[in-house]
Amino acid sequence: MTAGGFCKLPNGTVVVALNLPSPAADGSTGVRVLVHAQNRARALTRLRNLGMRAIYLRGNAAPPTPDEITAVLHHPDGLIWRTSPDSAVGVAVGPPELWHPIRSLLHRHAPARA
Repeated sequence: MTAGGFCKLPNGTVVVALNLPSPAADGSTGVRVLVHAQNRARALTRLRNLGMRAIYLRGNAAPPTPDEITAVLHHPDGLIWRTSPDSAVGVAVGPPELWHPIRSLLHRHAPARA
């Protein structure tokens, strides 16, 4: 089960945040994905269309923070990710990781073609 949540914006759109396990099966840290869409169903459909089939939003335990909302609203695709801050071991040193476009996550973990 993944933690996640959403926030409805004044214009009627939503920002959905999901904490997902790493796409790599090596036990590495998970990722936090943010999606901006017209509604929650469309946000989840956007992720499913990218190949993330088992994505569900149950509850609102980990809604996006104001900084996360700002980040996804300023990205042209409205779909970004970074490693989960709560999955890091120890105390964070230095600035937090920057947000990445979702295609960089998908290309990083795509299987090699022969």
